[in-house]
Amino acid sequence: MAIRYQGNNDLRNDRFSILHRGGFLLQQYVCDLYVRMESNNLNYIRQNQGTLLADAYQGLVDYVNQQLHVDAPDPLAVGRRVILPSTFVGSPRYMKQCYHDAMAVVRKYGKPDLFITFTCNPRWPEIRDNLGTHTSANDRPDMVARVFHAKLKDLMRDITVNRIFGNVNAYIYTVEFQKRGLPHAHILIILRDDSKLLDAEDVDNVVSASLPDPTINRRLHDCVVSHMIHGPCGPINLNSPCMVDNSCSKKYPKPYSDETVFVSDGGYPMYRRPNDGRVILVRQREVGNEFVVPHNPYLLAKYDAHINVEVCSTIKSVKYLYKYVFKGHDAATLAIQEGDELLR
Repeated sequence: MAIRYQGNNDLRNDRFSILHRGGFLLQQYVCDLYVRMESNNLNYIRQNQGTLLADAYQGLVDYVNQQLHVDAPDPLAVGRRVILPSTFVGSPRYMKQCYHDAMAVVRKYGKPDLFITFTCNPRWPEIRDNLGTHTSANDRPDMVARVFHAKLKDLMRDITVNRIFGNVNAYIYTVEFQKRGLPHAHILIILRDDSKLLDAEDVDNVVSASLPDPTINRRLHDCVVSHMIHGPCGPINLNSPCMVDNSCSKKYPKPYSDETVFVSDGGYPMYRRPNDGRVILVRQREVGNEFVVPHNPYLLAKYDAHINVEVCSTIKSVKYLYKYVFKGHDAATLAIQEGDELLR
């Protein structure tokens, strides 16, 4: 996967890589190799339960099995229970350990101040200029992951070293992959006492939730239109994927507000969204500031990607945020029962 070649867009070197031009076959190849590595890891854990000190958990396992009647005689029962250690990435104990480590950071440094979501943009020049003819970003997950990793390191350098939000006490982040294959990172930032966001003016200096004036900064305006408009949904588009029971699950459109207000019973403040009459056309529908996702103008203009920046205003948001960051992979439960009827 690390073969270096210029791609078909470079006229100086038109070398052809059949591996990277495989399209869906390349994606299947990557998935098969990943499953093979995971199978090897699981087989090692299965064969080395004693080495991994699985006996230390046996008392707890026996208690759980007794409560759930797992060890009850069953003529159809097959296999044996295998304990996954916390070193196996993605296992429940791994996720719980990460969550406990993060809560230990909270105990020492306090609640998080900023919650940032950074999503990969498949139209970045580093990706677009290295794609072959008739090839999309989904066909090169290796290149997308490498570019996003470099961008994420640069973003964290801006936050921690360049201190665009102020002095940082601690931070955590985790990277997930969407169903389309694009990675995105959830980042939690804990600021020092001299950089805390204490009032509405501090919040307005960090977060914006309105359309910028295109005559002043055209690049920022185009980035907001391209990446930071939710939906549209609500009464103007009832078929939006975010609609649940005729209302948006993300609470859009947001109410207009001439100034930022801290909401006592909510996790985030009500950001400044003036009703200035400025509208844009998104998917054949006119929208205004009520659909703008909160963002930091500097980061948005620099990275040209979806970067949602939220201010954590209350302590109530701590557990939800860290549980959300370390929620783990999507999972489903399948039950097979005897009988001729189909269960849907």
